[in-house]
Amino acid sequence: MKKIQTLLAALCVAAIVSGCGKSEAPKSDGGNAPAAGKKLKLAFVSNNAATFWTIARTGCEAAAKELGNVDVDFRIPSTGSAAEQQQILDDLVAKGVDGIAVSPIDPKNQIDFLNKIAAQTLLICCDSDAADSKRVCYIGTDNFAAGQEAGKLIKEALPNGGKIMVFVGYADAQNSKDRFGGIKKELEGSKVEVIDLRTDDTDNVRAQKNAEDTLVKYPDISMLVGLYNYNGPAILNAVRAANAQGKVKIVCFDENAETLDGVASGDIYGTVVQQPFEFGKQSMTKMAKYLGGDKAALAGGKQIVATRSLKKDDIASFKADLAKILGK
Repeated sequence: MKKIQTLLAALCVAAIVSGCGKSEAPKSDGGNAPAAGKKLKLAFVSNNAATFWTIARTGCEAAAKELGNVDVDFRIPSTGSAAEQQQILDDLVAKGVDGIAVSPIDPKNQIDFLNKIAAQTLLICCDSDAADSKRVCYIGTDNFAAGQEAGKLIKEALPNGGKIMVFVGYADAQNSKDRFGGIKKELEGSKVEVIDLRTDDTDNVRAQKNAEDTLVKYPDISMLVGLYNYNGPAILNAVRAANAQGKVKIVCFDENAETLDGVASGDIYGTVVQQPFEFGKQSMTKMAKYLGGDKAALAGGKQIVATRSLKKDDIASFKADLAKILGK
């Protein structure tokens, strides 16, 4: 009996020592410090279905390939509504994503909702900011400066001034307000008159109709200006349908294929392009670093990605660079 008791005591001591030698895997602290060896689940949520976001998705995929420990869930609201975008964000949080990059559709009215998401996972903004929310950082364009770039193109195209109409998806989106504000600032003291800002809720058909109606209502219009990716092609189609090429100038944003072709043909005077590939790549890369403990990756609250203006002579080289990015 004593031998059995001695054996049992020895086994208990061994079990205790063995237990002391084990350590539990570190746990996440609310999405900011994932467990060692865990594959991160990151997401990117756009504000509409424009081709601009195809390039951003490519950037996200490039980051995931380079990092190796990241799965990316890229989501596009099919209707372009704030309600649908919020449902997507709720779904992602329910799936347990570690971080989300989002381009808020209506940041002013989404603050409380975005704060709720930020309390559950790492949240950053891309393209359109919600600076008053608890998002950790904004990665994207300085849209006011980009608006000023567009303003310079407008003044170049209309050296003697004239009336212009501006078109955008949502007037309340921060990128819209900043771009329009930058244009108006740059045009101060010039002979260019801004008639109005027309919205289309990111509806391509409505966007073209807005341009067509403007050409009819204002026969003395000198230029149509588009602030969102799809506005350039919509305006171009309206101007061509009215046989107003050359008479009505066009300035727009982004690198939609039809926009680039329009600039190359001379029907569009110029476009201000962003770097959506970098939006995607930097947001995924920097969220992964931040979640891995490198808080400096998203330091400063705002990280700007440069823009550039393209005119006719710039298109061939830009298209070649874009084809490389997209692997074509």
